[in-house]
Amino acid sequence: MNALTVSTRRREALSDLDEITLARAQAGERSAKAALIQRYQRPVFALLSRMLGPDASVIDDLAQETFARVLGALPGFDRRGRARLVTWILTIATRLALDHLRAVGTHRDPSDVPGGVPITLPGPEQLANQRALRVALVEAVDALPPHFRAAFLLREVHELSYEEISEALGIDLGTVKSRLARARALLQRILAEVAHE
Repeated sequence: MNALTVSTRRREALSDLDEITLARAQAGERSAKAALIQRYQRPVFALLSRMLGPDASVIDDLAQETFARVLGALPGFDRRGRARLVTWILTIATRLALDHLRAVGTHRDPSDVPGGVPITLPGPEQLANQRALRVALVEAVDALPPHFRAAFLLREVHELSYEEISEALGIDLGTVKSRLARARALLQRILAEVAHE
């Protein structure tokens, strides 16, 4: 499977709910609401997990809060507006995660990076090296300050456009670009340190 196939499948997986199901959900139909939750629970849980770490109870609570807010505001969602449904839902999840991190005082100083367990690359086998690099990348993303991590995850994992990220985080386009550039620079520095260990 080539990269283009993977990217195409990923985009298809992120496509919005079909118009009929969305209209029914907005009208309050229970099965359509359930279909909406089923369709978007994976990206919401993935985003919250990456933003908040391994605390399953917090992730579950914030996922439930995300969908409660989505369903509460769904009748007012403009299907023909600028924001795609997935962008709107991930915006709600991202803001809840950032609010939670602010409330508990979680702050990672960029100078404290890399943090976490040092990684040593195993033997010469390429598969083992690739796995170690993936682990290092996950740890490096987790070490990013929350506002950098949010922008990075929305762009690189959920493939939102810069404009969608700007709207999701309530920041201007220049700030999105700045946060992404700084996040990428921090990740490069962390991975370079891991490679030298």
